Amino acid sequence: MIIGVPKEVKDHESRVGLVPSGALALVEAGHRVLVQTGAGQASSLPDSQYLEAGAEIVSNAAGVWSAADLVVKVKEPQEPEYLHLRPGLILFTYLHLAPLPELTDRLLAAKVNAVAYETIREEDNSLPLLTPMSEVAGRMSVQVGAQYLEAPNGGRGILLGGVPGVAPANVVILGGGVVGHNAAKIACGLGAHVTIIDRNLDRLRELDDIYNSQVVTLASSAWTIRQVLRDADLVIGAVLIPGAAAPKLVRREMIKLMKPGSVVVDVAIDQGGCFETSRATTHTDPTYFVDGVLHYCVSNMPAAVPHTSTFALTNATFPFLLQLANKGLEKACKHSQPIREGVNTYEGSVTYQAVAESQGREWKELSSLM
Repeated sequence: MIIGVPKEVKDHESRVGLVPSGALALVEAGHRVLVQTGAGQASSLPDSQYLEAGAEIVSNAAGVWSAADLVVKVKEPQEPEYLHLRPGLILFTYLHLAPLPELTDRLLAAKVNAVAYETIREEDNSLPLLTPMSEVAGRMSVQVGAQYLEAPNGGRGILLGGVPGVAPANVVILGGGVVGHNAAKIACGLGAHVTIIDRNLDRLRELDDIYNSQVVTLASSAWTIRQVLRDADLVIGAVLIPGAAAPKLVRREMIKLMKPGSVVVDVAIDQGGCFETSRATTHTDPTYFVDGVLHYCVSNMPAAVPHTSTFALTNATFPFLLQLANKGLEKACKHSQPIREGVNTYEGSVTYQAVAESQGREWKELSSLM
């Protein structure tokens, strides 16, 4: 099989879908690997390392997309990449289709067989390809929030951990999953006062044990969220329904109750965001204000630390990529339930129920199409 690795084109997207060690393993397994010139440069992976691994360097994106049987990326195709979509192409990347009906239309029209990192699910319901970037984004969310709480950046002028005699910042985390747990870890380490809100009481008990009562855990309700937002300095949106649009837990009227200069970081923005006031931003233009509250809603946060993020991501994605390359999509799906869960579009049909429901589309069971 021919595996293509194009350079990412999303704003400040500096990660790459395959590292040289992965290219070497694919070549040794009998596959060809085509890497666009400079695809790994921003992750400190020069072309020379891919050449040493046996990959072929291609000068332009069209050359990679047109020759590849399977394209492995980091982020969903952007508008300039739509022209490369074609029938039978296997696309392996983060898709986050629920809030992206236009991209879904394009994938369906081109009959691309798209496998989404974020919906590959193990038997224990874990999301192995979403987890590493959730860990990065969760930890980054506190760093970013601390930065924007500084007055020169538009914030209230609050030091996250306070100092003796001055109270620390109040950090509220909506969601106690991987993002929320990693955010809490960093916020507690910096000395902030941390509250985690989740609807799963068993998960709240786990977090209470993990943090030895260092964090406040609250059962989620609109009333509870409204009350805690009044005193919050930093609010981190960390909710997830795999493949589906994120629920809008924070309404516009709740934002109005927050203190001027407080900060919200919406890590759920890839799935549409969990604040009613959220809209996707970029690393070039990352923030905006609503009712005096600073919003940071960058949809590819981990791209700010591409070396760490690329290796964390490809550590998780490569075993699945190798299965797809060795077996092809149909055989891989037959032998791997997680890969079946990852298929969002196949031969012109939506095959992931949560995506279809989010967009009001029909969907088909993958097994009925293969």
